[in-house]
Amino acid sequence: MNTRSATARLSGSNHTSRFAVGAASRHLPGLALAAALAAVAIEASKNSWLLAHGFSALTIAIVLGMLLGNTLFPRMAAQCGSGVAFSKQNLLRLGIVLYGLRLTFQDISQVGLSGVAIDACMLMSTFGLAWVLGVKVFKLERNAVLLIGAGSSICGAAAVMATEPVLRARSEQVTVAVSTVVVFGSVAIFLYPMLYQLSADLGAHFGGWHGRSPDFGIYIGSTVHEVAQVVAAARSIDEPTANTAVIAKMVRVMMLAPFLLLLSAYIQRSDTARNRASPAANAVDAGNKTSRGAGIPWFAFAFIVVVALHSLFPLPAAVSGALLDLDTFLLAMAMAALGLTTHLSSVRRAGMRPLLLGALLFVWLIVGGAFINTALAQVF
Repeated sequence: MNTRSATARLSGSNHTSRFAVGAASRHLPGLALAAALAAVAIEASKNSWLLAHGFSALTIAIVLGMLLGNTLFPRMAAQCGSGVAFSKQNLLRLGIVLYGLRLTFQDISQVGLSGVAIDACMLMSTFGLAWVLGVKVFKLERNAVLLIGAGSSICGAAAVMATEPVLRARSEQVTVAVSTVVVFGSVAIFLYPMLYQLSADLGAHFGGWHGRSPDFGIYIGSTVHEVAQVVAAARSIDEPTANTAVIAKMVRVMMLAPFLLLLSAYIQRSDTARNRASPAANAVDAGNKTSRGAGIPWFAFAFIVVVALHSLFPLPAAVSGALLDLDTFLLAMAMAALGLTTHLSSVRRAGMRPLLLGALLFVWLIVGGAFINTALAQVF
C-alpha cells in the first residue's frame, strides 16, 4: 500500500515537473521577443534627443511593439503568443510592485501638506472629470474612460498598465489610453517652460507663483502625466524646479495603490448590482469585458508593502539601482507585449472621441491645476 502511494506521489511529481517545463518552453519564445524589444527600447531611451523630449523606455517599447505587432508578429503569434501574454499580465504586476522602490514616505514631508493636498485634489478632480465627460458626454465605453482617466490623473502609462488588470480591458483600449498620455504629455514638455517664462516676464500672478520655481515645480509634478515628462519639463526651467517637481510627482504616484483598491471595490459592487438587476448581464459584455468581475489587485497591496519597507529599511544604492533597472525592464517588456497584441485597425475604430477626452483633461490639468495649486497654497 505504501509502495503504491509513494509511486503515485512520484508519478504526480513527475507530471507536475513536465507540466512546468512544458509551460516554460511555451512561454520562452514570446518572453525572448518581449525582452529583445524592451532591451532595444531601454537603449534607445538613452539617446540625448529622446531623453530631452521625455520619451521614456516604456513609450518607446509600446511603439516598437505596435510596429512589429502590425507587420511581422501575426506570423509569429502561434509560437510567441503564450509568452507575450505572460509578459503583459504577470510581468506587469511584478513591475508595478517593484515600482514601489522609487518611493518613500519621507517624500511626503518634502512637499508638505499643501503638496499632498494638491496632488490628491488633482487626482480626484481629473478622474471625476474624465468619468463625467467620457461616459455622459462622449458615450465612451467604461473601461476606456477609466484607463484614460487613470493615465491623466496619476502617472501616465504606468497607471494605465496598472489599472488594466483590475478592469481586464482590451489591448486597444489600453493603447488608446497610453496614446493620450504620450501625445499630451509631450506637448506639456514644451508648454510648461513657456508658461513659467510668461509668468516671469509679465511679473504676473499666473497660478500664484510669482516666478518662484519650487512652487511651479509642484504645479508641474501635480499636473504632467509621466515621470519622464515631468523631469524633461522641469529641467528646462532650473534644478530647484526639477527637484520639487519630481518629489511632487512621486507623491502623486504613491496614490496609485489606494486608487486601484478603491477602483476594484467599485467595479465589483457595480457589476454585482448590474448582474442582480439583469440576469442577462452575466453574459459576455462585449464592450467592457467585466462580466467575470474585477480581480482584487494583490499587486497594489504588495506595492504599498514595498514602499513601506523601502521607507523603513533603505536598500544599499547598488542593490536598489539593480532592482530599479529590473523594474524598468519588466515594465518595458509588458509595454512591448501590449504593443504586439494591439491592432491599429482596432485603434482607428475607437475614433477621435478618446483623443478629444484626453485633450480636455489636458486643458483641465493646465488651467484647473493652476487654480487648485494657487488656492491650496494659500490655505496651507
